[in-house]
Amino acid sequence: MKRFLPGLCLLFVIWSTPAAAQSRPLVTEDAETVPAGHILFEAGFDVQRGVTYPVSGLTGNLTRVGTFGLSFGVSSIAEIQIDGGIRDVLSITARNPDAPLAYMLDALGESTSDFEDLRIGAKVRFAQETATRPSFAIRFSTKLPNASNESGLGMDTQDFHFGIALAKTVESVRVVGNAGFAILPDAVRGDRQNDVIEYGVSIARAVRSGVEVVGELNGRLNTRDGVPIAGTESRSMIRLGARATHGPVRIDGAFLLGITEYDPSWGFSTGLTWVFRGFNVP
Repeated sequence: MKRFLPGLCLLFVIWSTPAAAQSRPLVTEDAETVPAGHILFEAGFDVQRGVTYPVSGLTGNLTRVGTFGLSFGVSSIAEIQIDGGIRDVLSITARNPDAPLAYMLDALGESTSDFEDLRIGAKVRFAQETATRPSFAIRFSTKLPNASNESGLGMDTQDFHFGIALAKTVESVRVVGNAGFAILPDAVRGDRQNDVIEYGVSIARAVRSGVEVVGELNGRLNTRDGVPIAGTESRSMIRLGARATHGPVRIDGAFLLGITEYDPSWGFSTGLTWVFRGFNVP
């Protein structure tokens, strides 16, 4: 860890209605799903300082322009998800010429940019929340290799992620927990992969009608002995923020704080979420 953070007891996500079953400005997944026939659209903007890309060897300040998420409620218990970003722009502050794929870079100036990797997945809720039991869901997704090695922002690999989500509301507080694993390929050797543990815990508290304060700890844990495969290192991030809902629209903002040496030192995120009826479910 490059910084010690007292009180890692932070945490995450609340939704007071099923239509709010997504997590902006956080990333821990709520166990609730988008109502059948509805579409949840998220859009945002992130700034992150001191981002490191171990595979390409680039370090710099990242601006994520047009981050987006689409969730389609295909039944009362299931949704399909698409997440990504229109443009990632890295202002380069340092280069490591010894990085595994540094020789492939065509970003020779002071900045580089690319389309963000898309993630496509689904979430299925198996148990609804009751007075004595949390809601329970599974989620799986794959990350597509949209960002290129040449830009320094991608690895041209395809990941797989699987996890569970638990969520429970107690009075004005909602607690969400995630646990799962990811299969991350080696960007240099096609015959190797690293299986990492993924985790997330979040808390959201309603402070007044339509207004919540939120926080989370979310990341992944490398389980390989010795030096991890480049690009599959342990990562962990704290997010603290707030969101305000008016009708079907919610606006949000959060402060980001990285924990490991590979995470951004700090950053912020802001965006909005809109839920609307989009189609009829047979």
